[in-house]
Amino acid sequence: MPESPILRVGNLDTFYGGFQALWDVSFEVWSGEIVALIGANGSGKSTLLGAISGVLRPVKGDIELDGARIDTLDPYQIVTLGICQVPEGRRVFPDLSVLDNLILGSYNHKARQEKEKNFNTVYELFPILKARRDQLAKTLSGGEQQMLALGRGLMSNPRLMLIDEMSLGLAPIIVDKVYQAMKEIREKGITILFVEQNVRRSLEEADRAYIMEVGRVVLSGDAEALQEEEEIKKAYFGLELEWETE
Repeated sequence: MPESPILRVGNLDTFYGGFQALWDVSFEVWSGEIVALIGANGSGKSTLLGAISGVLRPVKGDIELDGARIDTLDPYQIVTLGICQVPEGRRVFPDLSVLDNLILGSYNHKARQEKEKNFNTVYELFPILKARRDQLAKTLSGGEQQMLALGRGLMSNPRLMLIDEMSLGLAPIIVDKVYQAMKEIREKGITILFVEQNVRRSLEEADRAYIMEVGRVVLSGDAEALQEEEEIKKAYFGLELEWETE
């Protein structure tokens, strides 16, 4: 493991509108990891991703990438440094083609230099996008649009991907495919921090996890060990049904 984390968040307070959404949040992500942020709606997960990507400005604390502060930078500067965010709900450009959606992901100058390599990576991971590159994004299925959103993120040439609610609204068989894609993305040297509500699936897929409740990190640790935590099974978020044996 490297001497310092790729991402460090320290004592972060952030407001969303007029409400404080994050309270003294601290955590680390190390290069090559898949790390899950788990919590119910309103726990602050998406707000935290927004702060990391520069969309929201913290009122206290700091965010570092490779030891350098980024919490005062604009989103386009943060993307250029190697952080991309795949938003909840996919948010593809519906009236643009698959190809044009991908091209828009490569707008920063470093990504433009690596565009062909990144196209090859995207098409290797998601062959359906190559086959449908001339189709309008709105004609794709929900699962294909999620693949397009991930592909657009990869076109920015990231070192760290922030993925928000990747499985939301998808059929189980498609969820399996996108989680497999996430593992393959990690194999290409890209670190992943992802947000998810499904506790069991998150802990199955992640190396480590942070549990959030009402804007605070309340528990963290190795994902495999957290699967045995009775606190999670019985207390947090009323999600004990997620743990029943099928």
